[in-house]
Amino acid sequence: MTKVTVYRTIYCPFCDAAERYLDQKGVSFECIDVSDPEDKMALKTRTGWRTVPQIFIDGELIGGYQEMLALDRTGELDQKLA
Repeated sequence: MTKVTVYRTIYCPFCDAAERYLDQKGVSFECIDVSDPEDKMALKTRTGWRTVPQIFIDGELIGGYQEMLALDRTGELDQKLA
């Protein structure tokens, strides 16, 4: 089974939109709150990305909300989720 993880912060409209989009596609995912500055810094150190959401599929960072939409438009998102 494919594991999807969304790292997010509180009050993040792109995070909310990403979660809604995954829900609409029927994708189960784990949500991890990195609102704490130390948690967010650890994530930034791990990925090099400063922004959230950061969406991982089976441990691979696919990007944020907009990158996920781009993958969906090309059909690549469904391939990664299969």
